Order: sequence, then C-alpha cells, then structure tokens
Amino acid sequence: MHLLHSGRRSAFRARAATTLLVRAALTAAVLASPIAAAAQSAPAPAPSARAATDPAPTVGNQRATLEKIIQRRVLANGLEVIVVENHGVPIATVEIDVRNGSFTQTPGYEGLAHLYEHMFFNANLDSPSQEEFQAKLSSIGAIFNGTTNEEQVNYYLTVPNDRTEEGIALLAQALRAPLFLEDELTREREVVIGEYDRAESNPFWQLTTAMGKKLWGDQWSRKNTIGDRATILATTPAKMRAIQQRYYVPNNTALIVTGDVDPERIFALAQKHYGDWKRRPDPFADAPIPPIPPLARNAAVIVEQPVAGVIVLMQWHGPSVGADPGATYAADVFSDILNRDGSAFQRHLVDSGLWQAVGVNYYTLNHTGPITISGRTTPERFDEAMAALEREIAKVVEPGYFTAEELAAAKQQRAVGTAMGLERASGFAHTIGFWWSVSSLEYYMGYVDNMAAQTPDDLRDYARRYIIGKPHVTGVLLSSETRRAMGLTEADLLGERVTP
Repeated sequence: MHLLHSGRRSAFRARAATTLLVRAALTAAVLASPIAAAAQSAPAPAPSARAATDPAPTVGNQRATLEKIIQRRVLANGLEVIVVENHGVPIATVEIDVRNGSFTQTPGYEGLAHLYEHMFFNANLDSPSQEEFQAKLSSIGAIFNGTTNEEQVNYYLTVPNDRTEEGIALLAQALRAPLFLEDELTREREVVIGEYDRAESNPFWQLTTAMGKKLWGDQWSRKNTIGDRATILATTPAKMRAIQQRYYVPNNTALIVTGDVDPERIFALAQKHYGDWKRRPDPFADAPIPPIPPLARNAAVIVEQPVAGVIVLMQWHGPSVGADPGATYAADVFSDILNRDGSAFQRHLVDSGLWQAVGVNYYTLNHTGPITISGRTTPERFDEAMAALEREIAKVVEPGYFTAEELAAAKQQRAVGTAMGLERASGFAHTIGFWWSVSSLEYYMGYVDNMAAQTPDDLRDYARRYIIGKPHVTGVLLSSETRRAMGLTEADLLGERVTP
C-alpha cells in the first residue's frame, strides 16, 4: 500500500490487520496495548472533537441515525453510489471500492491485487503518463491514496468541495481506462518489492507468515496480501488487464462520496461519469471463491528472530460474516470484554504478572476471519503463563464469567466509537468502504443494534463453536539464544510438555 500526495510516494500504514505487514505491526501494538486489537473487527472510531460534556450515544438508536445521513442508489450498470452529507468542513472525500484483494488470488497471482493498486494512479487513456495524471490530481489540491486488504481494494482522494466533480472524473478515468505501460509497471514492481523487503525484515512478519501458512493451508495465497516475490517480479501488463476485466467492473464496485456535498448532485455526477460504464458478468459466477478448508488438527510454529522476551500467537478459524453474521457480533463483544482493564481475563493473566500483555481479536471477513490471542511473557514464566492462558480460555464458557456490567460497558464502547467515527467524513468513507466490501452496507447499518442484542449465552456459544476444543495454531517468536536456553520445541507447544 502507498501514500501519494502531489506526486510523492512513501510507505503508508493504513487500517490495521489488512495486510500481513500491517497484521505484524498490529501484533506489536497488541502486545503493548491489548485494547488496540479490539477495535479492528468493527467500525473504528476516528479522531473526534466531541466535547467531554456531550451526552454519550445510546445503544439501540444508531441505525436510525445512519439511515438519516447515508443515501444510496444503484446505477443501471450495477455501480452502487453511497453519499454521506457532512457540512462541518468544506472538503469532500471520493472513494472507489472494489471487491478484490488477496481473496481472489489464485496461484500465479499472489500479490497482484496489491500491485494493481500501485498501478492505479498511473497512465490512463486521458492522461498518457503517471506524471500527467498526478499533475491533474495536484492541480485540484487532491490528497490521494490506495490500500489493499484481503477482501477490499480502495482508492480515494480528498479535495476542496468545489473540486468534487473533478475528483470524481479523475477517479473514473483511472478506474475505467488504465494503460498499464511497461515502464510504469517496471517502476511499480520495484516499489512493491521494496515494501516486500521491509516486511520481510520485520520479525513479526516472519511469525505471521509462518502462522498464516499453517492456519490457511492450501488457501494461503488468498490471505497473503503482500504476495510472492517471484510472482510480483514476473508480472506482465496482460495479468493487470486480466484483473481489470474480471474484477474492475461496475457491478463489483462502489463509489462513496462523503463530506460537504449535495447528495442529489453527487448522484447526477455519478451517472454522468460512470453511467455508460458497461456492466460485465459477475466476476464470481464462473470462478467462485473456494471455501477455506477447516483445520484438521492443532499445529505449532517457532520462529527465531532477535527479539526480547517470548511472543505468543494463538489463532483459530473464526466466523464468516456472510455465513454466520450473528457470531461476528458476539466475537466483537467477547474480545472487548476480555481486553478491558479489570476483566477476569486481564486480572488472572496480566495483573498476576504471568504475562506482560495479552490481547484478543476477531478480524471480520467474509471468507473466514481469524481469531487471535497474542501475548508477551518472559522465558522464565513461559510454561506457567501458557498453562494459565489455557485454563483461562477454558473458563470463558462458565456461567458468570461475563458480568452484566462488562457486557453493558463493551456495548457502549462500540456505540461511542461508531458515533465518533461519523464526525470525520474522510475516515467514514473508508469505514463504509470496508464494510461494503467484506459484508454489506446493510451489515454496517445494523452493526451497533445487533451487537447490543448480544447476551452472555451468545458469547459462550461463540466460544464453544469457534474456540474451545477447536483446532488452532500456536506460534512463538523468540531469539535463538532464548530458544536454546528454554529447549523449546514445536512438540512442546502441541501439549507434550509437562505444565505446572
């Protein structure tokens, strides 16, 4: 993923847990602050100017609020147009979301959804070079960017509100008529390989990659956003065009505009600039995404890197938002409660001194989102800490483990976070785009209210169905010296080590 502004490019970290590199960085963040992980599976709050004295939003009325501010139409070609009017600041964000990403990657295409993203702000039929196209973007004061996730690729720009039509038109040009020039592809390949090199040098990336291969098996290419080095280097313009022709079609795309705009005018502009874009076959009709095969047994990995202490990741296959949406709400509340300071989970594991930090996270995806428990401990306390973690996980299905007060606090936290996110129009465009891509706008509209309906029985049912006694992967990251001193083996992680 990359940041572009007035023709300049640099590495850019966007939504956490969206690529392997970002998930690796998230791992470090979770270890430092377990609460950070909980925000990744639901609409994340954006920076807000809300006064401390403002009344907190109440659970149960947010769908009505969203229905008042979100307007949407579908053009005859299938393009969904979503508009959110917010006159707080005289700017507008225009975003294109495509249901593409690593989940579409068959062997031979690993990492090409990401490389395609890098090609977006380059030459097109109306601008025969990257320099010319980016000069046009700069001339309207655009800040522009793109990101690639497992199940979403998005492109967006933020402009003064009086340049909104020009922004819509420029994105249309890049979307509908890219040229994929060989020299530009060569340049972008090197940029992506540079990102790959930086990712590969990150110790956490080494762990998450090893974990991912175990967790996803022969479907690893569909979770590996950053891709395969050899595949990236061998990419041709023909492969870029193949991606475009299949996935970059109006009936697999959303145009989202937020900010100081008039919805009716935006709908008219969408028709003007996108209305004659020809509808194409459903990209998934003749090439459906195969299901993720369930884990057959527990697995373990140990990665040796120069890190301090011992870092542990445990991962399970979580629910699919398409197949089991109810469990995704329970998963978020479950994670929020366990991550809260003062919860039984934190008291028994962190406050006891066994773990320096522990975090729980479910990452919402349509094609099986992972459940992750991550933590940091010391070599001396590793055995005791792991035994305590296993005991604590087993307790979550016991009556009374989740209190009414914790449940109410977790629900209110989500409601407040969602409400705060509405205040920053540019960030809200990204939130809508993510949920449109991985589930639907309908899912997002009902998120807070459905989350608020969760009960302790729902949380226990979620844990029984997806965590307790279910196959999982345990990974450990530590230095070579620490491993030798501990004598740790993968067999130990699979339960052969005698615990206290």
